[in-house]
Amino acid sequence: MSSLSLAVRDSSTMLRRNLLHARRYPSMTLNLLLTPIMLLLLFVYIFGDTMSAGIGGADRSDYIAYIVPGILMMTIGSTTIGTAVSVSTDMTEGIIARFRTMAIHRGSVIVGHVIGSVLQSVASVVLVGAVGVAIGFRSTDATVLEWLAAFGLLVLFAMALTWIAVGMGLVSPNAEAASNNAMPLILLPLLSSAFVPLDTMPGWFQPVAEYQPFTPAIETLRGLLLGTEIGNNGWIAIAWCVGLAVLGYRWSTARFNDDPK
Repeated sequence: MSSLSLAVRDSSTMLRRNLLHARRYPSMTLNLLLTPIMLLLLFVYIFGDTMSAGIGGADRSDYIAYIVPGILMMTIGSTTIGTAVSVSTDMTEGIIARFRTMAIHRGSVIVGHVIGSVLQSVASVVLVGAVGVAIGFRSTDATVLEWLAAFGLLVLFAMALTWIAVGMGLVSPNAEAASNNAMPLILLPLLSSAFVPLDTMPGWFQPVAEYQPFTPAIETLRGLLLGTEIGNNGWIAIAWCVGLAVLGYRWSTARFNDDPK
């Protein structure tokens, strides 16, 4: 078999392994999934009328339309925390050392984690999106092309954050540290335009919310789903995704290829 065929075969095997782990031990995924769902329900049903008035909406339905794209992006960040924990667990429990002695493609272990995490992120987004639809979210102004672009953005964003999460897992000494190191992936959406527009924030805080990966990605997704203006956010979001993916890939592969001490 060619080197490429071996890499594909071994990566597929590692992907099945990670998906089986996720199916047999769903508690981590479910716990991380509950955070965006609870925030969605909290902000819609407790603060919905007040927040809707704050963004110039007529009723709670306007705020539902505003918040759901941000919650979907937050779901991706939340799901990838599980990836960091899973990678760290593999590194500390000795299975990676065993894999190093086997005749398998070296990068297939990481690739299996990345693809598995992206699939879990997409599934989590679908579930949270279903909750959003159930409480009143509608995307009637989006065309088929915009829906495809929105899906592509979600996958690209999940890929970028997953590579960063893998790197965090590789440098963490244990699963608890990996969870703590990856916490910014769920905190950054709280400091973005996910819940309120940038122009309603204090002036000193606006640069913090604007110059980070989640805000342009959320604004792009919001524009695609609601038919609003995207401006330069689309290109900025793609640049963030590509940059984070390249950084995470180089960081993860360099760390993984280090000889164990």
